[in-house]
Amino acid sequence: MDPNKTAKQISVIASWIILIILALLPFHAFLTVWFSSLFGHYTMLRLWKEILLVPVFVGSIYIVAFNAKLRQKLFSDWLNRLILIYVLLLAVVGAMAFSYHDVSAKALAYGELVDLRFLIFFLMVLIIVSYSPILIERWKTAVILPATVVIIFALLQFLALPYDFLSHFGYGVNTIFPYETINHNLNHLRVASTLRGANPLGAYLVLVMSTALALLLKSKPKRLSEIIWLGAALLAMFFSFSRSAWIGLIVSAAIIFWLSLKSEKLRRQLLVAAGVIVLIAGVVGLALHNNTTFQDDILHTDNHSTALVSSNQGHTAAFKDGVHDIVHQPQGGGVGSAGPQSVYNNHPGRIAENYFLQIGQEAGILGIGLFIAINVLAGLKLWRIRQQPLALALFASLIGLTIVNMLSHAWSDDTLAYIWWGLAGVAIAPHLSTARQSRAS
Repeated sequence: MDPNKTAKQISVIASWIILIILALLPFHAFLTVWFSSLFGHYTMLRLWKEILLVPVFVGSIYIVAFNAKLRQKLFSDWLNRLILIYVLLLAVVGAMAFSYHDVSAKALAYGELVDLRFLIFFLMVLIIVSYSPILIERWKTAVILPATVVIIFALLQFLALPYDFLSHFGYGVNTIFPYETINHNLNHLRVASTLRGANPLGAYLVLVMSTALALLLKSKPKRLSEIIWLGAALLAMFFSFSRSAWIGLIVSAAIIFWLSLKSEKLRRQLLVAAGVIVLIAGVVGLALHNNTTFQDDILHTDNHSTALVSSNQGHTAAFKDGVHDIVHQPQGGGVGSAGPQSVYNNHPGRIAENYFLQIGQEAGILGIGLFIAINVLAGLKLWRIRQQPLALALFASLIGLTIVNMLSHAWSDDTLAYIWWGLAGVAIAPHLSTARQSRAS
């Protein structure tokens, strides 16, 4: 049997599996909750994508084993080296924490999965794209069409559907609560669409809107349907009332606009316009700071709220606790000791509401340093190929999502993490692999 021919066959099958996963990820939360209400096994259903990725992982190992040139190319790249070192570090600190009974087996297993799955997925996509162009040719469809459904449902949630509509599909206290509010006020609802929450929806929209914007600016002529799509997505983003996502989108969109402009005059005009907008926003904020609606929707605080602790106070307290943990335990408490996975221990969970602090809590200063380095190297690679719309969108959204991750655990969300890092693999792979020199369009 010809190993090269077998590798190509594997890459084709794996590419279609990855495309299916990318297309279904925006509906992951909705489908798992709904199906578990019908058939049970909620935890197992949540792992559907990881189960599908098992043959892709095995196939990737086979391809690397029989292609010395690709293997050399992958392992000589510092981004991939750092990812492997990071995987090893988290495995070691996790095992040590478990041996000292600092984390439970479930917290450790879930933590290793959540912390590492998207980086391993990135490596798998690099390998698969080196043999098959399918992902390069079809990623747009797998991303934009599902996003359209997510956006439409988000608008319906806010404008037409009952606030507890999702309770008919199994949403509840044991899975995902059917609705979100600002400071426990039913008059101020936040939409989550088919994602697991309003903040995950906002972070996801940062990625898909950045992608759509980069494609629009590069396309000629501009189509009205694309502009309408972006307008609808912007409304859905607003109705999520995710302030971190708003900031992330503004930063990402500004970078895309700036890098897309060829004229220095236009860039100066953009800077002036941005300054005027910031000034107007500041004046409006000062004028409305006592307005109840403004307090709820923008500031997420209200003098008349029944919530004991506002979201702002919660963020501040969580941040301080996270910094305190890292200062007093610079080596980290082990994988599973912080973040969403820490709720599976026999003591209260540690939620820093900052993904980088979470990594520091788990893997210490070395872990947080490695993860930051991985992000920086990925950003540099995307910067070098920013002429491509996908790379431009990913570069800009990485900066925007870094801000989001400083205010939440965004990379812990299946949908965002898999899609962003999977697309990064699609964009970067042609510039790493010696097997193909195709370019992501």
